[in-house]
Amino acid sequence: SKVPRGDGHAVLVLPGLLAGDFSTAPLRSFLRDLCYDALGWKLGLNRGPTPDLQAKLVERLLHLHRRHGRPVSLVGWSLGGIYARELARAHPDKVRLVVTLGTPFRDISATHAVRLVALRPGGRPVSDSQAVRVHLRQPIPVPATSIYSRSDGIVHWQSCLEEEGPRRESVEVSCSHTGMGFHPEALAVIADRLALPEDGWRPFVAPGAPDPRR
Repeated sequence: SKVPRGDGHAVLVLPGLLAGDFSTAPLRSFLRDLCYDALGWKLGLNRGPTPDLQAKLVERLLHLHRRHGRPVSLVGWSLGGIYARELARAHPDKVRLVVTLGTPFRDISATHAVRLVALRPGGRPVSDSQAVRVHLRQPIPVPATSIYSRSDGIVHWQSCLEEEGPRRESVEVSCSHTGMGFHPEALAVIADRLALPEDGWRPFVAPGAPDPRR
């Protein structure tokens, strides 16, 4: 089935842990072909969150927002999806929507949670990783689509599920964690979500599935 074309808005693509823009090149190329201004983060390898990284991410988002004069969509793979969600939480007026790929925001294991303190807006050092875990799973104030796979192989798919609620959803695909960024099924979901009008969010309906709104 044909995927919808885009309206030229900026899409910032954030890589997973120990990955960089090279890993997201096929995804960005696919999105550019659909007419989006799809951009890498230009911050080298993702070695985990630091206050400096957080500041640079905010800078990149604000730069793209200024350049385009409209909200930016964020696509984050794995840990990059945590960054995307926290950027949207801190700057909801600058973000159009968030799509995460295999991102375990619902239950980041305790060890990882402490490292993610740097991402909390005004994140003071907290030793209590439980507080960070609770913070990360809170729904974000922009439309959010979490793409997950039961055959992920790296993160537990249950940890990628959005809470039920308006303008958020979890969409299942069948691929591995490392294949999320170029698997045709995942790409089709990303393209469908990015093509939604800015004020016209609706839940994803898989091609060939009955549309619940009919």
